[in-house]
Amino acid sequence: MTQPTTAPDRAPEHPARLNMAERTPDVYKAMMRLDGAVRRAVDPVINELVKIRASQINHCAFCIDMHTKDALAAGESVERIVQLPAWSESRHFYSPKEIAAIELTEAITVLTDGFVPDDVYARAAAHFDETELANLIAAITVINAWNRFAVSTRMVPGHYTPGAH
Repeated sequence: MTQPTTAPDRAPEHPARLNMAERTPDVYKAMMRLDGAVRRAVDPVINELVKIRASQINHCAFCIDMHTKDALAAGESVERIVQLPAWSESRHFYSPKEIAAIELTEAITVLTDGFVPDDVYARAAAHFDETELANLIAAITVINAWNRFAVSTRMVPGHYTPGAH
């Protein structure tokens, strides 16, 4: 486990509760394989936008830290990342295909109102063929699973370095 650190001008860092990779190595390896399959199948820009947006909705600080850094390292602009929580007010930063992916991410991530709305699904289906759409749904599902691991175990943000995973 990473030991908590404290910068002199900041609140103390909380400790992680447990390490999923150590305690459930088979599950962790299976998740990594699933994540790798998604990474190979989904456009990298859309994949990072999906990961960041789902992580924002799920309040997963660890994953926001990781995927924001990954997106920046891959050349994504700070402006598009900063605007992502308010994408519906700043649609001009994103392509129609990216907007459809972000909308679908929100609908799949927040299921408290019921099923994914038909209009949201139809907009995504207009921009992605069936194989791409299936892979996008898988990508959204995978990041939501990672978010739940990280939030429940209180994984500590701030220590991730792009290219290290």
